[in-house]
Amino acid sequence: MHPTLSAMMEVVASGDDSKIAGLLAEDVKFLPPTYWKTWTGREPVAAVLGHVGKVFSDFSYRRVMGDGNDWALEFQCKIGTLDAVGVDLITLNNDGLIQVFEVTMRPYKSVGALREAVNARVMTDARFLKYREALS
Repeated sequence: MHPTLSAMMEVVASGDDSKIAGLLAEDVKFLPPTYWKTWTGREPVAAVLGHVGKVFSDFSYRRVMGDGNDWALEFQCKIGTLDAVGVDLITLNNDGLIQVFEVTMRPYKSVGALREAVNARVMTDARFLKYREALS
């Protein structure tokens, strides 16, 4: 497995989201499962992922598939009392940093709960007034 993915899995397991920014390319693109928009840029994407990490509980990776710069990491978690499964689709750049981070999830009810929980957290985070321009 690529060292960046190993490091990301360690960051997720530790719950210390402050370390995620160092794994992201400066112009990383994050495509969340909750709406058809893209976050662009290291700071805003790290902030969004930090909030997501606080919403998920009982998070674990089940399978890792891929090679070279393209990877799929299957996970399971809880959002409140709801179960969810999903896949992190990750593309690394030539420097080994995460260039594209797309997440797919199911079931629909759990994705809705994630959207509501993250939106509630983001609304209280003053950084997101500045980060709105990073959403396209």
